[in-house]
Amino acid sequence: MPHPATAPDDLDYRHQGSRVHVAARQRGADATALGQLATQIPGFLVSLVVVAVFSLTAFGPVLGTVLLLAWLASGALVFHRPTELLFARRVLKLRAPLAEERARLEPVWREVTARAGIEGGTYELMVQNSTDLNASAAAGHVVGVTTYALNRIPSSNLAAVLAHELGHHTGGHAWAGLLGYWYSLPGRIAWAVARGFARAALAVSRVFSVAATGALYLFLGAVLVTGFLMAWYLTVPLVAAPYLLAYAGRQGELRADQAAAALGFAPQLTEVLHHFQAEEDAAKAFAAAHGKRLKQPSGLARLLSSHPDNHTRMRALEPHLRRAL
Repeated sequence: MPHPATAPDDLDYRHQGSRVHVAARQRGADATALGQLATQIPGFLVSLVVVAVFSLTAFGPVLGTVLLLAWLASGALVFHRPTELLFARRVLKLRAPLAEERARLEPVWREVTARAGIEGGTYELMVQNSTDLNASAAAGHVVGVTTYALNRIPSSNLAAVLAHELGHHTGGHAWAGLLGYWYSLPGRIAWAVARGFARAALAVSRVFSVAATGALYLFLGAVLVTGFLMAWYLTVPLVAAPYLLAYAGRQGELRADQAAAALGFAPQLTEVLHHFQAEEDAAKAFAAAHGKRLKQPSGLARLLSSHPDNHTRMRALEPHLRRAL
């Protein structure tokens, strides 16, 4: 099995012949996945109203109802493999592995899934052309890995990265995130269109007079306040949703790290996180050498981040590292 010299094959494949066990739960939804779905309920309700109004107004009661039901049923496509693969290729820019890539990737994946007691064939392995060390869990069955991760890091580290993505899948994070995003999309589009109209109206009003602009601001403010008072139970969760989703995302990353660590990959995953931190430190040093300073994320930006910082993730792995000693 050929490997580039820069990617030593240092993985212990002792579990390839037979699984350690067969996991009782091959797939599921943990608390993080359920939290993601719950956070998206207000967005779903807004989208439901948007789709219903548009469908019934534009196409009449019969065809409009059919279109509304079709939209409600469309979430099942998250688990439809041909649709997933189309999404992975067109949106995520993933591709099928080449023969030599598959020869390196599949034995590592078999070892990871054997340790977890998971049917590896349930998932579709794909590759992204990228110089970044990264991987992804998409929709219901796709596991993607970059060419850098595939060709430039040791097999044990690649296994840790894949085990992390498997943790996302077995925890239901990938399908829950995509499902929630899909059902909130019409509401997002409607909000973007409304903001566009508001900006256009303000731009036009400025041409006429300051008074017209002020009157429009007052009108828009009154509409927003009225909407908040009439449906606070939707508007408050909608405003809080980005922060709650970001928190759920951070928890999902930590849970996926723990899933990889439980399979024995805590040291290797820590090495990967050290790689990420080294890249950040190098970028800061490069900027400092050129008399610049990289902008640090604000507290609000950190609250909206879907990933914990590297030090947080490494601290969470420390108990597993002590047990490995």
